[in-house]
Amino acid sequence: MMLGLRSAAALSSSRRILKTHCVAAMSTSTINPSSPIVELRQYQLHPAATGTYTKNTIQSSDLRKTLPLAFFGFPETGSITLNTAVHLYHYPEGTRQRKDERAALAKKDEWKQYLGGVKECMMQQKSEIFVEAGLVQDFEEVTGLEYWIKNDCSMNSGGESIVELRKYQLKLGYDTVPNFLKLYSEALPSKLNAAGTHPTTQLVTILVSDVGSLNTVYEVWKHGGKDSCGMEAMEQSRQASRGAKEWRTGIAEIAKLATSFDTSILKPASFSPLQ
Repeated sequence: MMLGLRSAAALSSSRRILKTHCVAAMSTSTINPSSPIVELRQYQLHPAATGTYTKNTIQSSDLRKTLPLAFFGFPETGSITLNTAVHLYHYPEGTRQRKDERAALAKKDEWKQYLGGVKECMMQQKSEIFVEAGLVQDFEEVTGLEYWIKNDCSMNSGGESIVELRKYQLKLGYDTVPNFLKLYSEALPSKLNAAGTHPTTQLVTILVSDVGSLNTVYEVWKHGGKDSCGMEAMEQSRQASRGAKEWRTGIAEIAKLATSFDTSILKPASFSPLQ
């Protein structure tokens, strides 16, 4: 059963551990080589070749999932360019694990054959490294990405679920990200508990950039499922959150820290663990 179908008890608890989660920003990477990381990869595809790329990628999905793949999908609307393959990997043992596992996959003949069939489909590739914010561990409703790798829901694909990426680009400064996370964690319970929130809506994780565009924060939400439309579920939950006083107050303060905010709606591929 998907954890997005939250119980009333879970909704009412919204446990928070009162600790400060300071994340270094405006710096080069401070990650310990064995500390968990998340990699966000985006491959922009030739529109005419998207079908070929998708077909070959589905056929080779078992190979890709020898890596710790949490999500794979394509944008339906929003700020991410259409015909872009978006994938998230969670490496619990950090950069060394990423290096070793990608090197091992690159040596496989089947993977070389797959790359040979899709290389010409791609116009541009982008990779960024993030860490999951500490507050992910503080709320029992927030699963984190590793949950979906261990509880692969690709067998339940075929519904109308969507994944929503909400991106905050914050102002420069060492204190900006920690201040954002403090405000966010204080306001989040009211949003999670907002009356009328669709039962399939779930906050999956909060990601903070470490390599790439710094002072970037992503919220990753899922909406909908086998028997419910993701877009309708998202809109219902958005309307509900507007009635959450603490959330509205928190977002007003967060807005002072941001230079831009945008969203993208992604459709999970059939083999994506997160559906």
